[in-house]
Amino acid sequence: MSKSIGLLVLVGALFAVGCGDKAGGGDASAKPAASGEAKSGGGDIGVAECDDYLKKMEACLGKVPAEGKPAMEQALKANKDAWKQAADQGGAAKDALKTGCKTALDALAQNPMCK
Repeated sequence: MSKSIGLLVLVGALFAVGCGDKAGGGDASAKPAASGEAKSGGGDIGVAECDDYLKKMEACLGKVPAEGKPAMEQALKANKDAWKQAADQGGAAKDALKTGCKTALDALAQNPMCK
Protein backbone atom coordinates (compact mmCIF):
# COMPACT_ATOMS: atom_id res chain seq x y z
CA MET A 1 0.00 0.00 0.00
CA SER A 2 2.90 2.35 0.73
CA LYS A 3 4.04 2.24 -2.90
CA SER A 4 0.58 3.22 -4.16
CA ILE A 5 0.45 6.11 -1.69
CA GLY A 6 3.84 7.27 -2.87
CA LEU A 7 2.71 7.07 -6.48
CA LEU A 8 -0.39 9.14 -5.75
CA VAL A 9 1.66 11.77 -3.99
CA LEU A 10 4.17 11.84 -6.83
CA VAL A 11 1.38 12.24 -9.39
CA GLY A 12 -0.03 15.08 -7.30
CA ALA A 13 3.35 16.78 -7.12
CA LEU A 14 3.95 16.43 -10.84
CA PHE A 15 0.46 17.70 -11.46
CA ALA A 16 1.09 20.73 -9.27
CA VAL A 17 4.29 21.57 -11.11
CA GLY A 18 2.71 20.95 -14.50
CA CYS A 19 -0.13 23.40 -13.96
CA GLY A 20 2.42 26.21 -14.16
CA ASP A 21 2.96 25.57 -17.87
CA LYS A 22 -0.14 27.58 -18.72
CA ALA A 23 0.62 30.53 -16.46
CA GLY A 24 0.91 32.98 -19.32
CA GLY A 25 -1.78 31.44 -21.50
CA GLY A 26 -4.77 32.22 -19.35
CA ASP A 27 -7.05 35.20 -19.43
CA ALA A 28 -7.87 36.72 -16.05
CA SER A 29 -11.44 37.27 -17.22
CA ALA A 30 -11.79 33.53 -17.89
CA LYS A 31 -11.96 32.67 -14.18
CA PRO A 32 -15.15 30.86 -13.24
CA ALA A 33 -17.48 32.09 -10.54
CA ALA A 34 -16.39 31.41 -6.98
CA SER A 35 -19.29 28.97 -6.49
CA GLY A 36 -17.62 26.52 -8.87
CA GLU A 37 -14.23 26.62 -7.17
CA ALA A 38 -12.78 24.35 -4.50
CA LYS A 39 -15.15 21.46 -5.18
CA SER A 40 -12.83 19.18 -3.28
CA GLY A 41 -13.03 21.25 -0.11
CA GLY A 42 -14.30 19.77 3.10
CA GLY A 43 -12.83 17.46 5.70
CA ASP A 44 -9.22 17.26 6.68
CA ILE A 45 -6.88 14.40 5.85
CA GLY A 46 -5.42 14.53 9.33
CA VAL A 47 -1.86 15.02 8.08
CA ALA A 48 -0.86 18.68 8.29
CA GLU A 49 1.28 18.59 5.14
CA CYS A 50 -1.52 17.04 3.09
CA ASP A 51 -4.14 19.41 4.47
CA ASP A 52 -1.85 22.35 3.66
CA TYR A 53 -1.25 21.04 0.13
CA LEU A 54 -4.99 20.66 -0.52
CA LYS A 55 -5.68 24.17 0.77
CA LYS A 56 -2.96 25.71 -1.40
CA MET A 57 -3.88 23.66 -4.47
CA GLU A 58 -7.53 24.67 -4.16
CA ALA A 59 -6.43 28.31 -4.05
CA CYS A 60 -4.29 27.69 -7.12
CA LEU A 61 -7.30 26.33 -9.02
CA GLY A 62 -8.70 29.86 -9.14
CA LYS A 63 -5.72 30.88 -11.27
CA VAL A 64 -5.88 27.99 -13.74
CA PRO A 65 -7.15 28.64 -17.27
CA ALA A 66 -10.66 27.28 -17.82
CA GLU A 67 -9.53 24.58 -20.24
CA GLY A 68 -7.28 22.94 -17.65
CA LYS A 69 -9.46 23.34 -14.60
CA PRO A 70 -11.76 20.27 -14.84
CA ALA A 71 -8.85 17.83 -15.08
CA MET A 72 -7.10 19.49 -12.15
CA GLU A 73 -10.23 19.38 -10.01
CA GLN A 74 -10.72 15.70 -10.80
CA ALA A 75 -7.10 14.84 -9.98
CA LEU A 76 -7.22 16.85 -6.75
CA LYS A 77 -10.38 15.06 -5.64
CA ALA A 78 -8.86 11.66 -6.47
CA ASN A 79 -5.74 12.51 -4.44
CA LYS A 80 -7.82 13.74 -1.54
CA ASP A 81 -9.94 10.59 -1.47
CA ALA A 82 -6.88 8.32 -1.66
CA TRP A 83 -5.06 10.32 1.02
CA LYS A 84 -8.08 10.08 3.35
CA GLN A 85 -8.10 6.30 2.96
CA ALA A 86 -4.36 6.08 3.58
CA ALA A 87 -4.53 8.35 6.62
CA ASP A 88 -7.27 6.18 8.09
CA GLN A 89 -4.83 3.25 8.06
CA GLY A 90 -2.48 5.15 10.37
CA GLY A 91 1.08 4.05 11.12
CA ALA A 92 3.43 3.72 8.17
CA ALA A 93 0.79 4.82 5.66
CA LYS A 94 0.30 8.09 7.52
CA ASP A 95 4.07 8.59 7.77
CA ALA A 96 4.40 8.04 4.01
CA LEU A 97 1.67 10.61 3.40
CA LYS A 98 3.50 13.17 5.51
CA THR A 99 6.68 12.73 3.47
CA GLY A 100 4.89 12.64 0.13
CA CYS A 101 2.70 15.63 0.83
CA LYS A 102 5.76 17.62 1.95
CA THR A 103 7.30 16.83 -1.45
CA ALA A 104 4.08 17.91 -3.17
CA LEU A 105 4.05 21.16 -1.17
CA ASP A 106 7.64 21.88 -2.17
CA ALA A 107 6.76 21.30 -5.84
CA LEU A 108 3.68 23.50 -5.57
CA ALA A 109 5.80 26.30 -4.10
CA GLN A 110 7.87 26.27 -7.29
CA ASN A 111 4.82 26.75 -9.51
CA PRO A 112 4.61 30.43 -10.52
CA MET A 113 0.86 30.20 -11.07
CA CYS A 114 0.28 29.05 -7.50
CA LYS A 115 2.36 31.64 -5.65
